[in-house]
Amino acid sequence: MLNNLFNLWSKDIGIDLGTANTLVYVKGKGIVINEPSIVAINQKTGQILAIGQEARKMVGRTPGYIAVSRPLVAGVVSDFEVTEQMLRFFINRAQEKSFLFMSRPRVVIGIPADVTEVEKRAVEDAAYNAGAREVFLIEESMAAAIGARLPIQEAAANLIVDIGGGATNVAVISMGGVVASRSLRIAGEKLTADIGQFMREEHNMLIGDASLESIKLSVGSAYPLKEELTTQVRGRDLLTGLPKEITITSEEVRKAMHRSVKSIVSAIKNTIEETPPELIADLLDRSIFIAGGGSLLRGLDELVSFETKLPVKVVDDPLTSVVRGCGLVLEHLDAFKSVLVGTAKESYS
Repeated sequence: MLNNLFNLWSKDIGIDLGTANTLVYVKGKGIVINEPSIVAINQKTGQILAIGQEARKMVGRTPGYIAVSRPLVAGVVSDFEVTEQMLRFFINRAQEKSFLFMSRPRVVIGIPADVTEVEKRAVEDAAYNAGAREVFLIEESMAAAIGARLPIQEAAANLIVDIGGGATNVAVISMGGVVASRSLRIAGEKLTADIGQFMREEHNMLIGDASLESIKLSVGSAYPLKEELTTQVRGRDLLTGLPKEITITSEEVRKAMHRSVKSIVSAIKNTIEETPPELIADLLDRSIFIAGGGSLLRGLDELVSFETKLPVKVVDDPLTSVVRGCGLVLEHLDAFKSVLVGTAKESYS
């Protein structure tokens, strides 16, 4: 009885706890938070100075005793205490108009497919300590498929590729379960790091993270473009230590990211190879669906289609597909309980 009252009045929350960004869905409201998964800490006092957008403004602009970092690496918790503080901050913001005694929500959190039991427990514990009443975990690829409104309950193949900031998850889903899958710690942040390494090796330049991300967004591509792009890049000359500005092309950036992009494509092909023949036949009539921020890389859909000989589509609003999937699970928890990979005990303390 008490549990039913809590379920009726609490603002249940779906969370895409990403390496790059954290998105929060509130039941009945939709997506209410989309902020960077970044925390600024005063290392002298241990005090959290800023979280999310405010912390991102500090990147590269703080004195040595202020650390601006991401508490998640490749989609999993690397700093438990900071992740807990970040989760608490976002949950409190999502619940800020709730009554105090009703403010402990049920939470659905998306996680990479290959996380260990220890990593799952770290996410659960962080959510409980941040104020959750009950915690459910769901694989990000499954959440992305649900968010993209794919017919996952049908006896047919649904191939989803979720390319986030820290991890790429590939899954073939049929009858509400994962038939074949791959997960690798190569995604958007690795592509950005590849560009930085290329700039150091080929141009003797050191570029800041924000500038590298801008390069990827402005001229990055996975497949040759009809008209190649160029952009101006500013950084520090590693030989002289002085400011330097050069022009680079989309061909150079594509070359820088080639190895990582190839790994993502290989993961997709390997997943298809592991899929039962009956379901592979379905893929000839259905598209491969790509979600996550990495899906926005120019020409990635064309490259995957060329390599697999299958049609490829980028889902609508790919940046929010995982959190929308978490939200749909919240809205219809009984119908989707079978897709959850972890259901922790309830806590009313």
